[in-house]
Amino acid sequence: MTALPALWLTCADPPIPPICLDAGERRRARVFARVTERNRYVAAHTALRRHLAVRLGVAPRKVALTREPCPTCGGPHGRPVVVGGSPYFSLAYSGDLCLVAVADTPVGVDMEHIPPPDVVTELIPYLHPRERDELASLPEIERPLAFARTWVRKESYLKGLGTGLSRGLSTDYVGTGAAPTQDLPGWTIADVTVHGSRTAAIALRC
Repeated sequence: MTALPALWLTCADPPIPPICLDAGERRRARVFARVTERNRYVAAHTALRRHLAVRLGVAPRKVALTREPCPTCGGPHGRPVVVGGSPYFSLAYSGDLCLVAVADTPVGVDMEHIPPPDVVTELIPYLHPRERDELASLPEIERPLAFARTWVRKESYLKGLGTGLSRGLSTDYVGTGAAPTQDLPGWTIADVTVHGSRTAAIALRC
């Protein structure tokens, strides 16, 4: 039986010096034009490194990270991983919160704000045909929440696979209902309860 992943929900707002980050992460942090976004990036990646460090028994700055080849094209932009392959991890952040998952098998998490109706209308056509039909059958007032939980389930799965959005949002069916479907062979998807204006999900390879 696959062990359950560890999940942490952390505030990503406090300014933290990037002393735990590697050179690539520090370069990425400097790219952000807005100080708030830069601080949240540093805080989220520092939280990730601290949780991985506990599992690995090293200092956070000593956690060595790399990327697997992309399953779609073979390029060097696949799933981020610990050098050596384990533990697996995933990171998502939305506004002032970040969500970190650490597991013994590939894992993905996603967290998003519930979008406004016009954004939902724009993005629905990209989903799986069954999901499009389910959302179309709902009253308009219920669509944003149903769409948001569909989106985070799908993104968590694609992050777990390591393909990201290059796989396409219409390929896999995760469902729009109150509970995710379990139609993806070898994977389990679960919703994660977070702040009321956000939805989140986790996908774990069984």
